[in-house]
Amino acid sequence: MITLLQGNEVVEKTSGMFDAVSSGEINTLLKQLMAMGVEAGKSILMAIVIYIAGKFIIKLINRLVRQMLERKGVDSTIQSFLKSFVNILLNVLLIITVISALGVNTTSFAALLASVGVAAGMALSGNLQNLAGGLIILLFKPFKVGDFVEAQGTMGTVKEIQIIHTILLTVDNKEIYLPNGSLSSGSITNYSKMGTRRVDFTVNVEYGTNVEKVMNALKAIAESDERILNEPAPFYAVSALAESSVNFTFRVWVNGADYWPVFFDTNKKIYEEFNRQSIKFPFPQLQIHQ
Repeated sequence: MITLLQGNEVVEKTSGMFDAVSSGEINTLLKQLMAMGVEAGKSILMAIVIYIAGKFIIKLINRLVRQMLERKGVDSTIQSFLKSFVNILLNVLLIITVISALGVNTTSFAALLASVGVAAGMALSGNLQNLAGGLIILLFKPFKVGDFVEAQGTMGTVKEIQIIHTILLTVDNKEIYLPNGSLSSGSITNYSKMGTRRVDFTVNVEYGTNVEKVMNALKAIAESDERILNEPAPFYAVSALAESSVNFTFRVWVNGADYWPVFFDTNKKIYEEFNRQSIKFPFPQLQIHQ
């Protein structure tokens, strides 16, 4: 910039040389911006191509994994867990690849993920325990989907084993979510693990009733029901001489699915058969000597 005094006025004129320098800097800057834009455009385009191709590959791999597990006859519970795990792992790898294509340093990104993982692990320690419990359940298989179990004070049919929770469906059609952590470390009663179950009855009759008559009545009830197994054989015995009754123990074996139908039907048959044979059921009695 050149300043000239002309009379009482100040006149400023711009040198052509400085104009040339300024124009050169602007052109250089524009070229750099264009180059950066082209490079950024290439990176973004490459990231989009990688993402689209990656989603297609992930879908293909998930289908192949599903077909392989079904062909191998893997348990449906383990299938669900493995498919979910593989899908999450592949998507994480795809995200890292896309970020790398955008020019972001994945080493720093991995360190950031590790830091976030530590913080999340401390905040979600309970869920991590449930995750470990889910893995233990899948590995040792104390129960499977469809089994009738009792755990944590709850009875029901196993509807689904998720990563964090196990869902039970109770007999009155309620869904109960049990955390896998406490479930894997507590006691579990699996009523479906074995093929057969024993049904126990305690039958009380009056004092003075003929023992053989009661035994024969119970035997006839067992023989009349095809659901009651012959092996192991039904068991009959006098179990106690109680204060107001003679108590008989009656035990039969059935297939697991027949447990409750046999239990309810046999109670009804005992009542009807004992009434038919005039075998009396006792009432609580108390003798007072004066």
